[in-house]
Amino acid sequence: MSIPSPAFRSRIRESLGNAPLQEALQRATRSFLISRSKAFADLPDAEAVRDRARAIRAHTIAHLDRYLEQFAREVERHGGKVFWAATAREACDYIVSLARSRGVAMVVKSKSMVSEEVGLNHAMEAAGIRVVETDLGEFIIQLAGERPSHIITPAIHKRREDVSKLFQKHLGMPPTDEIPEMTAAARRALRQVFLDARMGISGVNFGIAETGTLVLVTNEGNGRMVTTLPPIHVALMGIERVVPTWEDAEIILRVLARSATGQALTAYTSFLTGPRRREEPDGPEELHVVLVDNGRSRWLGTPLEEALYCIRCGACLNACPVYQAIGGHAYGSVYPGPIGSIITPMLGDGDGAELAYASSLCGACQEICPVRIPIPDLLVRWRQMRAGSLLPAWERIGLRAYAQAARHPSLWARVGRWAMGLLRRLGREGWLRRGLGPLGAWTAVRDFPVPQRPAFRDWWTSRKGGGE
Repeated sequence: MSIPSPAFRSRIRESLGNAPLQEALQRATRSFLISRSKAFADLPDAEAVRDRARAIRAHTIAHLDRYLEQFAREVERHGGKVFWAATAREACDYIVSLARSRGVAMVVKSKSMVSEEVGLNHAMEAAGIRVVETDLGEFIIQLAGERPSHIITPAIHKRREDVSKLFQKHLGMPPTDEIPEMTAAARRALRQVFLDARMGISGVNFGIAETGTLVLVTNEGNGRMVTTLPPIHVALMGIERVVPTWEDAEIILRVLARSATGQALTAYTSFLTGPRRREEPDGPEELHVVLVDNGRSRWLGTPLEEALYCIRCGACLNACPVYQAIGGHAYGSVYPGPIGSIITPMLGDGDGAELAYASSLCGACQEICPVRIPIPDLLVRWRQMRAGSLLPAWERIGLRAYAQAARHPSLWARVGRWAMGLLRRLGREGWLRRGLGPLGAWTAVRDFPVPQRPAFRDWWTSRKGGGE
């Protein structure tokens, strides 16, 4: 296999040739970046808050076992049930078995990337249980038969014209591209579903260890409907998504919405502690929290541990020039973009090592990350650990030759003079516009300046000879 693989290369070409996708990506990511910049400009001591958020994540991951045990204990003390899922299969089996035992025929869901990760919808539908996504973006994606293309905005690749066609086809909506009218059509389609469903499934942005409280951050009311109307609420939570205290959660919330959508706080920030009490008129009768490992714990204490600091804001995707060019589907993974290129091979069976090469290592992702994850460093580590075996033979041979020449100054000088002479002969009017062999892919989208005379080594030698 080479990097990128033929399948990855094909998806990249398809994305780059998709003009509507390019339009949608540029419009959305540019808007997010502008909003994020303004939101942090209005946050007092923004850099200190980011430092504090990083410290919270670092401390929590370093003591994850303690805080997870405390969180699970508090959930159960408040009447909830906790299931520890070591794998994606265990998570799905538990939820499917629970639904069957309660006679559930239809499930409503709010946005949950962990449910995408474990393949929950497929597992439930295979068991004959209808699953309806109620987040507007996820609802659009479900109608289109696609997977999300962004951590925060699943339908970022869809223009309003695309959504209008979908709604006309599936919901019988009259032709329109007015967003309020399309939103109203989705609301009408979902209203009865909320009332009929016997189980609601949500993700969890954070679990607060000291009280067993679930924190859900959304910009639509569907999250509260999913978690309070059905008699059973199932919350899927990655084991790394715990914070020790309410004060810690408040710090994380300061940077989460600002990084994700440029808001000081999302429209709906919900705190759920246990199922409905006897004296309460609303809420679920049962709360089940499924804590999903799926490969996360094996990276604790390793150099890749910092990837678990991620708060899933999606800011690194918006800033990444590669994501801006190819979108989320080209990655072929649930978690796209810079952080997805690290997390994807960490989870499950470890597939996706080639994604570490889907980066220019420009550092924009690290600069914008609210908890300062050194994403470029982690991508390089993946290349060193796993992806090196995927390099094509010519590149492995070339790197070995480079290493040999770099150890011997005289050999390096001779090879350098020969290479510069070859590039000058191949160039036209000072530019190399068509590279040889594998280098042709590099010059297909950019011109390379040919080396100028004198070479730096000759220039430096002449200066030394002149006594300078």
